[in-house]
Amino acid sequence: MAFILPELKYDYNALEPIMDARTVEIHHGKHHATYTNKLNAALEKYPQFFEMSIEDVLSDLGKIPEGVRTAVRNHGGGYYHHNLWWDQIGPGKGGAPTGTLAAALDEKFGSLEDFKKDLSAASIAVFGSGWGWLCKDSKGELVIITTPNQDSPISQGFVPILTIDVWEHAYYLKYQNRRDEFVDNFWNLIDWDVVSKRYA
Repeated sequence: MAFILPELKYDYNALEPIMDARTVEIHHGKHHATYTNKLNAALEKYPQFFEMSIEDVLSDLGKIPEGVRTAVRNHGGGYYHHNLWWDQIGPGKGGAPTGTLAAALDEKFGSLEDFKKDLSAASIAVFGSGWGWLCKDSKGELVIITTPNQDSPISQGFVPILTIDVWEHAYYLKYQNRRDEFVDNFWNLIDWDVVSKRYA
């Protein structure tokens, strides 16, 4: 069974005015779809990998045949990261986390606002295209990291909890070069229930 492009949980225009409908349509229907199709094409001759989750595929790229490893790293990362991206945002969201995630963020970063400031700054500072991440490390500790292009934290032994997409296709139609404005507004779309489940 090939990897499938997940449907969005909301309409293209549901994230207005923070994300415009045209950007969401192109980002999901073109970019995310292309990553999905090219991942499937790369693995076409190796159908055993379709029996695995994308997390398992990316967690040990050394087991991927060398001839398609770069394609799987790039397109598999793009597929997986966008799955996380769309699932963690939604209309009428934002606010603040509760429970164990809220306590963990306070303990690690001092406050929710300090955490948001730190992850925003790291994401905005990514050179070129890439992602900002809140992850768990191998000890279960929360860490902020960034990755270039579609390199995945999961390939480095991290567990992704929350991500910020700073590829230009995520924001350019509405925000042009104002990546900082896009990142600031992004927090108003976060579905903290989804992020808390990932943390748990």
